[in-house]
Amino acid sequence: MDEADAPVLLRAEFDPKVKTYWITSSIVICACTIVLIPIIPFVLVIGLLATGKYLGAMECEMTTRSLRVKKGVINTIEKTIPLDKITDLALYQGPIMRAMGIEGLRVETAGQSSTAGGSLVSLVGVKDARGFRDAVLARRDKVTDVGGSRPAEPAQPAENANPSSPVLVDIRDALLRIERTLQERG
Repeated sequence: MDEADAPVLLRAEFDPKVKTYWITSSIVICACTIVLIPIIPFVLVIGLLATGKYLGAMECEMTTRSLRVKKGVINTIEKTIPLDKITDLALYQGPIMRAMGIEGLRVETAGQSSTAGGSLVSLVGVKDARGFRDAVLARRDKVTDVGGSRPAEPAQPAENANPSSPVLVDIRDALLRIERTLQERG
């Protein structure tokens, strides 16, 4: 089945209070820079017009195997994140968000560089963000069978293996010596 045709199990709903948060944050930044105080009325007018459209364009759906995110008005971003690649959905909340009762979610994935500027996807204002996060992580666990009934099998050294390279033999022997040393110390 094509991922675009996969059934949607859960849709994130966005709290309209997020529009007030975006405008308030912009005004606070303008006020803190002092130089931008004169443009606060323009920020307020443009913010009132633009935030509704931006919020209306935000979508987040969990399908049987992925999380699909779409956002943006002028520059749209659409991402499909396989559930088995998601390592965490981090909740965050700054002081303005806390005052307004909204939370943000950051989707973190395997192989994502923490120095590359943060998370793969960030969503602000998801209603019941904790419940949404828990539902996505539970589905991810079903897809990947994390914590399932199959225990992980320990790796066994291949004593009778016929390695094709002397370098592999050296590596294996070094690892076996390290393992023996760790067992003796432990």
